[in-house]
Amino acid sequence: MATTPIKRNQNIVPLSKDHHFTLLFCWKIRQGLKMQIEPQRINSYVRYFFKEHMEPHFQHEEQLLFTPVNDGKVKKALNDHQDIRNLVSQVLQSSNEAGSGLLSTVANTVEAHVRYEERELFPHLENVLSDVQLQLVGEELRKEEIVMDDYKDEFWLTSN
Repeated sequence: MATTPIKRNQNIVPLSKDHHFTLLFCWKIRQGLKMQIEPQRINSYVRYFFKEHMEPHFQHEEQLLFTPVNDGKVKKALNDHQDIRNLVSQVLQSSNEAGSGLLSTVANTVEAHVRYEERELFPHLENVLSDVQLQLVGEELRKEEIVMDDYKDEFWLTSN
C-alpha cells in the first residue's frame, strides 16, 4: 500500500529534507550494528552527524519554528531534542561494550522523533503559525548553506 507524501509548507521543506537525511542516519547506525561494526566506528559517525547536521537542525527548529508557539506539542519536541542530546552524549562517552545498546536506542529515539515532527508537529505548526511567520522561517532557512553528509568511513556499506 503506497503512502501519499505529506504536503509541507514550502517554507519548512528544508527541515523536512533534513529529516530525510536524519532517517538515513538511523538506518546507517542499524546497518552498522547488524554487520557488527566496531561501536567506536559508529560512535565517530554519530559525533560527526550530530555536530554537523543534527545540532544545527535542532537550533533552527528551536529558534525559528518553535519560539512563537508555547504548547504541549512544541514542549514534547523540545524535550525530545534534549533527550537526544543526552543520549548522544552518553554514546560518545561510552565504552565499546556499552556503545551498541546505546546506539540502537539513539537510532530508535531519533527515528520516533522525526516521525512525530513530520506527522504531528509540523502540520500543527503550519496551522498555528501565520503565513508571515512561516515566510520568515523560510527566509532564514534559505540563508543557510546546505551541508551534505560526506562522512568518509562508510561502515554501513561493507563489513571491512
